[in-house]
Amino acid sequence: MRVHIATDHAGLELSHHLIEHLGGQGHEVIDHGPKEYDAEDDYPSFCINAALAVAADQASGTEALGIVLGGSGNGEQIAANKVKGIRAALAWNLGTAKLAREHNDANVVAVGGRQHSVEEATAIIEAFLAEPFSRAERHVRRIGKIAHYEETGEVLA
Repeated sequence: MRVHIATDHAGLELSHHLIEHLGGQGHEVIDHGPKEYDAEDDYPSFCINAALAVAADQASGTEALGIVLGGSGNGEQIAANKVKGIRAALAWNLGTAKLAREHNDANVVAVGGRQHSVEEATAIIEAFLAEPFSRAERHVRRIGKIAHYEETGEVLA
């Protein structure tokens, strides 16, 4: 699977670990930055570029997911969710990571690098990447309503 990854300065060490770790598992990992530590970096551009790449890959039929990292993961999730077609979920444990995929078909996971050890964060991300979408009718219906709103601005009942 292709995995797009982006971070801010607070998640940089975790990002470097994940690029090596996930690449070693056979994933094609594409780093959207930053390349070096800068406490004044602006994470939105990195995260939006990763999300754009996920959306483009999925639109072309390429199996791809994304990872955005930060101190808490909140801002990174917000930035990724501004991209059409992206469903970014903040995961803080194995259960939220799995449910993000199983119920919401999330295609980007956000994790707070300052909230977890490297081992915990790695396990959360591995769980997210491994979990399939359930395709249960109620989840498909709900995701469809979100997509409809994203496309038209109309809220369906």
